[in-house]
Amino acid sequence: MNKNFTRRQFVTTAAIGAASAATHLPAQDAGSLPLIDIHQHPGFKGRNDARVFAHQRAMGAKVSFILPAGIPADLPSTDGGKRNGLAAGCAPVEAAFELVQKHPKALRFFANEPPDHPDAKKRLEKYLKLGAIGIGEQKFKLPIDSKPMLQMYDIAKEFDVPVLMHFQHDTYNLGIERFHKILDRYPSVNFIGHAQTFWGNIDLKHEQKSMYPKGKVTPGGITDRLLADHQNMYGDHSAGSGLNALMRDEEHGIGFLERHQDKLMFGSDCYDVLGRGPSCRGAVLKKGLARLASSQKILRKILFENASRLFQLNA
Repeated sequence: MNKNFTRRQFVTTAAIGAASAATHLPAQDAGSLPLIDIHQHPGFKGRNDARVFAHQRAMGAKVSFILPAGIPADLPSTDGGKRNGLAAGCAPVEAAFELVQKHPKALRFFANEPPDHPDAKKRLEKYLKLGAIGIGEQKFKLPIDSKPMLQMYDIAKEFDVPVLMHFQHDTYNLGIERFHKILDRYPSVNFIGHAQTFWGNIDLKHEQKSMYPKGKVTPGGITDRLLADHQNMYGDHSAGSGLNALMRDEEHGIGFLERHQDKLMFGSDCYDVLGRGPSCRGAVLKKGLARLASSQKILRKILFENASRLFQLNA
């Protein structure tokens, strides 16, 4: 990593954020923009396929990505089977594939398996050949540089697809402080960061055990540097963690969106059935992004253009 980044570049970007906060215009018009949702799950919290699709339509998603769990297994990566289904009742890749066949224009799917499963490579390759556009959500209790994880990255490199990673301290994808080495080792593989530990680490002073930190952000944290220093690192703003990272310090959030405007993407990671209103965290996130984006151009990138470019969609 560029160790001078925190000292030099963040002085400037923090000043930009402060200036933007002082002159921030009313919320941008998110309703006039197309939306790609890169983070939804089949069977999430018991929702059936019809409700998943209806939710995405209600939220205004032009295209949505369906992220499956791996097949249930008693393995170290699933904490002896206790965390099967991504610990949220999510269905395996077969369900994601079937759902996309019903709505081929509006939905895309990822492949996913526990990296230490003996059939992981075979199953991932099968569904990547059937049209999966990424690997993930990788949400398993393994070090990020373990042998099974390296196999995941090798497969992603071979098929030229991104990997979406759920970083959660001492629980999933262990060792975010070493992840810059993975980015250097696999420069042709695009990685998308997500979840509590990824978003907590926008803060230089982040305490790793804190899942939803509050208060002012000191720029220059691990995540800020990963996004700034590595062309192959992206961010998925989904779930409460992505929203919290913006709203805990709105002044910092404005500057963060400005400096990483080409690296951030919208994801809902919702399990409600409405797709609108305060109970839908995707709808709340969309509103928050519209509030903090300092221009319609930046908002359009985050809601639509970055995902369209990264995944080479013709949406």
